[in-house]
Amino acid sequence: MVSIVALCIVTFSIGYMEDDAAKGRFFAGVAFFMFSMTGIILADNLIMIFLFWELVGFSSYLLIGHYFQKDEAKSASQKAFIVNRVGDFGFLIGIILTYWQFGTTDLALLSVKAGLEPTLISSFVGFLLICGFIGKSAQFPLHVWLPDAMAGPTPVSALIHAATMVAAGIYLLIRIDFILTTEVLTFIAYSGTFVALFAGFCAFAQDDIKRILAYSTLSQLGYMAAILGMGFSGIALFHLITHAFFKALLFLGAGAVIHACHHEQSIFKMGGLIKKMPITAITFIIGTLALCGVYGFSGFYSKDAILIAANDHNMTLFYCLVFGALMTAGYMGRLVWIVFFGKANSEAASSAHEVKPVMTVPLIILSGFAVFVGLNAYWPFGLGASIVSDLDHLHHLSNYKEIHKWVLILGSLAWVIGLSLSLLFYGRGSSDDHLQLKFPKVFAFLKGRLWIDEIYESYVNTIQKPFAEFLSFADEVILRGIIVRGGAGLVGILGIGFRLLQVGKLNNYFLWFFVGLLLFWLYGIDLF
Repeated sequence: MVSIVALCIVTFSIGYMEDDAAKGRFFAGVAFFMFSMTGIILADNLIMIFLFWELVGFSSYLLIGHYFQKDEAKSASQKAFIVNRVGDFGFLIGIILTYWQFGTTDLALLSVKAGLEPTLISSFVGFLLICGFIGKSAQFPLHVWLPDAMAGPTPVSALIHAATMVAAGIYLLIRIDFILTTEVLTFIAYSGTFVALFAGFCAFAQDDIKRILAYSTLSQLGYMAAILGMGFSGIALFHLITHAFFKALLFLGAGAVIHACHHEQSIFKMGGLIKKMPITAITFIIGTLALCGVYGFSGFYSKDAILIAANDHNMTLFYCLVFGALMTAGYMGRLVWIVFFGKANSEAASSAHEVKPVMTVPLIILSGFAVFVGLNAYWPFGLGASIVSDLDHLHHLSNYKEIHKWVLILGSLAWVIGLSLSLLFYGRGSSDDHLQLKFPKVFAFLKGRLWIDEIYESYVNTIQKPFAEFLSFADEVILRGIIVRGGAGLVGILGIGFRLLQVGKLNNYFLWFFVGLLLFWLYGIDLF
């Protein structure tokens, strides 16, 4: 999956980056990222995974900040790097404790040793290890870096922030699921479901086409985490693979639109592009239908499996995930109606035209995968034993037919209602004015994104920044000024005093000798 998606994205980038003066640096960063990502896939122990994990983070930092002349790109790359280091710190401590508890970081040996009776330290180790997943896969509360990471070139968003790097956190959990105790898995299931809903709400109030897709990625990562937490790591891997193809398709489609509209990213300054960019529009709609889980597309098969497993495991999470599917259809329908239908809403949209074949061919290839890759799990040479095993488990449920029928009805209703409501709200208009005027509190809530960024900014300004300033003061005044310079001054004064004693005159030395004897006598020290 990584190799195929990367090949399509790199090919697309040839056209997208053709006018970029620093395209050599861009392709070098992409190649470095691919090397690092392949290292994560092939590593057989936690230490090697961590090394390539950090290289992936570093290459992501370089690529997000590709347009370093822009303040937005610089701050976004720094934010992504720092937030990921927070999660990776817990991940590193977890690796250390894993070695301390089990005596190895080799995954094959760990799968044997971790199968013994779990202890309290096992849960603690599990919670620390998933910190890497929370950071890399942008899960709550470390999700704040991903929407801002859209400041990088669009192919970077497709490769790193849709298909591969953010999915590395899910891939890590699949590799170490034998270490994760019931408490850790339960936490992952509920937090993943929360992210699936939270990100879906946030997507409704965005006007940047890439940010909408970024929150969609967060939501789908929440689906993967939720089903993995319920104990179905194979189905999580299944959705990871299908999602990679159709989300890469959507991001590249967005990149084609942005490229054709002279790097305009606001959906409200687009419109009517299906007539001017038919290939891009059709492939983008195919990706949207796959994301919404429409029957016959790859997303249907993996999301259908997720909902069946959730129905069997936890009905509360099941209904939350169904509602999340409805929201997915809602905000993606909103995007499609505004961008590709209606009339052009700017000069850039009016003058848009279809992109070059070097960009459309990858879209066509990915759209083929977006339709058919879901069927691969049912072929004899399918996607993997764990996927087939989990699907077989679902098929052998005693009430599988009833559950599947119920899921099929609810899943279909979700995308039908979601697309219909988005058409009702945005089919004739191209702004959020009616939503903002009719439901101002709801719109403010969606636009605020739970005000997590503002909370972090307040924490940094009121607590962390004053503490850092105090440490700077302590370092400059107390440590360097008093201790270092004061100690050096004291030694210097003592040196001056001792130099005064070394005058080279015998009578002076004789005098100090008797002074010393007198002091010893006064303190009662018997020298003889």
